[in-house]
Amino acid sequence: MKILVTGGAGYIGSVATAELIAAGHDVVVVDNLYQGHREAVHSDAQFVQADLADMDAVKSIFVQHTGIDAVMHFASYTLVGESMQNPAKYLRDNTVAGVNLIDAAVAAGVGRVIVSSTANLFEKPDSMPIEPDNTIVPGSPYGESKYILERTLHWYERIHGLKYACLRYFNAAGGTPNRGEDHTPELHLIPVVLQVALGQRESITLFGGDYPTRDGTCVRDYVHIVDLAQAHILALDGIARLGSRKYNLGNGDGFTNLEVVQAARRITGHAIPCTIGARRPGDPAILIASAKKIREELGWEPRYPSIDQIIGSAWEWHQSHPNGYRTK
Repeated sequence: MKILVTGGAGYIGSVATAELIAAGHDVVVVDNLYQGHREAVHSDAQFVQADLADMDAVKSIFVQHTGIDAVMHFASYTLVGESMQNPAKYLRDNTVAGVNLIDAAVAAGVGRVIVSSTANLFEKPDSMPIEPDNTIVPGSPYGESKYILERTLHWYERIHGLKYACLRYFNAAGGTPNRGEDHTPELHLIPVVLQVALGQRESITLFGGDYPTRDGTCVRDYVHIVDLAQAHILALDGIARLGSRKYNLGNGDGFTNLEVVQAARRITGHAIPCTIGARRPGDPAILIASAKKIREELGWEPRYPSIDQIIGSAWEWHQSHPNGYRTK
């Protein structure tokens, strides 16, 4: 198949591109390089630098690259905190970019779209672990922008017959030998902890130590980026057979923030000084995904279920790329 991957120079999109190519697919990557890295794009992928906010540019992609069978949409602003400070950037820009892409894809005759969604749809979950049919209450403008895209896909299926999958990630983590997490600023727990081990930070502060969890710190569900990429590939065939689908993606077994630090200490051999700070407003105590539906329907099984595997793969990449993609 010929797959258009938006955000294919980013953290998850670049790994999905590599996995698609390894599976024998042709890939066209579109990225504006605002957050992505040109060096992360697989050498066998065709690369187009374009902004999805520009509808003419989006239309031209499908004109210049004919025969696209499906789209995987990763491109997005993704910072929950920033979305609370600048909601228009998310409610407007994420939405416009996504709708432009979906509309152009349908006009070009593309029948399948896979959208990267988020656990931030579930600010007030009905149950834990969180099932895909849980009540949706977006926790931020970022989460709201993803929900708007999910609803857009619903209507494009109803009106145009488009088949789609929404994959709601919990905490994407880990790395491969050639691709890893390189954000500016870096706000995610695992790479921040590893920066301490690399000597780039003095210590790590965890937000809150008095939650009703086994050690008082928040519990989060981590899923390896290769496992996420494989879920997207399975979904391509799945929606062709089963129709449109929504799946939650996680290991179904969360780890506390302190357990993440302890695992990083084991793997790196570094003391990683850690202090407990005040709670961060809006952080729920526990967020764990139920991936039962995608396991049963598509046979998805994480290859890297343990926190040691996830952090170990990230550590391997960060050691070989201590300054991100600026070093090889």
